[in-house]
Amino acid sequence: MHRLPLRYYHWQYVWIPLVAAGVWFGSLLAMLIVYLASGRPKYVSQEGNIAYISDVGASGLKPLFVTACAITAVGFFLSLVVERILRHTGRLVPDMRTREHVLSILAIIGSFIGGCGLLLLSILDTKRHSTAHRVCLLIFIVGIALSAIFSIIEYRLLQKDFPDYTTIRIAYIAKGLIATILILLAIAFGITLRVAQDVGAILEWIIAFGFTLYLLVFYYDLRLSKNVEGGQLRQLVHPSQSAEMTEIS
Repeated sequence: MHRLPLRYYHWQYVWIPLVAAGVWFGSLLAMLIVYLASGRPKYVSQEGNIAYISDVGASGLKPLFVTACAITAVGFFLSLVVERILRHTGRLVPDMRTREHVLSILAIIGSFIGGCGLLLLSILDTKRHSTAHRVCLLIFIVGIALSAIFSIIEYRLLQKDFPDYTTIRIAYIAKGLIATILILLAIAFGITLRVAQDVGAILEWIIAFGFTLYLLVFYYDLRLSKNVEGGQLRQLVHPSQSAEMTEIS
């Protein structure tokens, strides 16, 4: 079988976060345009003056919403899985200690939980399953937040092990900045969900569009494997750390 040149091989997986981000952003934009273009109608499930994403998604646009959530959930989960594999095979900077390996696995588990919550909240829409929808929304937020926190800690530890690698520092700062802002906005969203419906709706749209940026950070991460042979970055490991890396592998 003909194998792609190394400089192109990475494109077999960097499209995963790109597609997830594109589908998520495009679907949200389409839903927002339909909502505004139709004169901001008052949906059956809507309580305030501004519709939540779930209100629009529970209407005739539910097939679009469910599809977007499914693709985004799978894409986010696979992005973390592929990143773990690339670190394990030495095409990305490898984890030095067991703790980084564990944090990576926890981040993947968090993404799976959050992805399940995202898919279920789109299926159990707010118009027909209000309570279940909110539970799934909470699962989505908590799962994604935990995944982000574990990833950020992992990158912080990697950045300390490889202080000369600016790419690790950039990824760490980008993940930390975007995730911190989104988590703070999510907390504010939870507070305003009952006491200020319209503010909560605006925050939800902002958080949802902001999640696109977090997905795109993984495109940057995976693209770092370009022109890197399997096992090449394992040569960076100091001999004193090789024993523990062997245990991890």
